Amino acid sequence: QVQLVESGGESVQAGGSLRISCRITGGAYRRHCMGWFRQAPGKEREGVASIYFLGDAPYYESPYYAYADSVKGRFTISHGSADNTLYLKMDNLEPEDTAIYYCALGRGVYCYSRVESTDFAYWGQGTQVTVST
Repeated sequence: QVQLVESGGESVQAGGSLRISCRITGGAYRRHCMGWFRQAPGKEREGVASIYFLGDAPYYESPYYAYADSVKGRFTISHGSADNTLYLKMDNLEPEDTAIYYCALGRGVYCYSRVESTDFAYWGQGTQVTVST
């Protein structure tokens, strides 16, 4: 069975950086869209970033990315195929980035230009990121 486990969330100061991780186990992830979402208190879950690959693993080709406008240029999604870990590198963090961050596997191979929860089938439990001033 596919499992996703996030880690690395913590409290950081505004302007700081943080990298969170999502270990993926099970075989069904292969060549599926992968994404990061976040949910702030009192708000709906929001798509942050996604990544997908065309072709067979290991992924030699450049992946395709999508980012929410609010994080574009500050966040970087990546995937380490050797350990099947999804990463989200967050730079220039802002208080508005405070949220629980979830990783997810897509229903199929492709991601789309807008990161939407309906395109994802498997979810982690989340990791808390808090950005203070």
